[in-house]
Amino acid sequence: MFEAIAFYLFAFLTIAMFYITVMSKHALYSMTALAAGMIFISAFFFILGADFLGAVQIIVYSGAVMALYAFGMMFFDSTRELKEKTTPSLLVFGLGGMAALMTVIIVAAPIVSDNIAAAYPIVEGVGNTQAVGMVLFTKYLIPFEVAAVMLLVAMISGIVLAGKKMDISLTLVEDDEIPQHDKEKEKAES
Repeated sequence: MFEAIAFYLFAFLTIAMFYITVMSKHALYSMTALAAGMIFISAFFFILGADFLGAVQIIVYSGAVMALYAFGMMFFDSTRELKEKTTPSLLVFGLGGMAALMTVIIVAAPIVSDNIAAAYPIVEGVGNTQAVGMVLFTKYLIPFEVAAVMLLVAMISGIVLAGKKMDISLTLVEDDEIPQHDKEKEKAES
């Protein structure tokens, strides 16, 4: 029963986040929803008992989305058009409280329930994380390190490309010397 409720809850949240990712007009909203969707996908791994894969899902894919988020912020001035709406604090407090309560229920349910049993119990003495770690850092050590170097090169390349795009360094000029956008110029002139 617990697994079914958790599955449908996380399935709905994952689909909702990816819907927001596709339908949003702002890059920052899309990237945030994409990161949340990746984290909700990791919940499926935790439900299935693959804790290592769930943690890797959060670290690798959400980390990759955050790198994509940083590239999006560097390449596009998407914060210019963003206008934040203030939401009533009672609504935020209520939704935050419901999320906290659901998290406590989801975490505490396996502890309280006696009905939950693993379909494939773990072999004593060897954990899933230990077995994956042994294979990853022995047989696949070189591809793992090559992938890390490639990601580092991509990050440095993105920073260099974003730096070349800028005509002037905004940190080295005074506030009154910073060029204004067309909409700001029109407001200043009128």
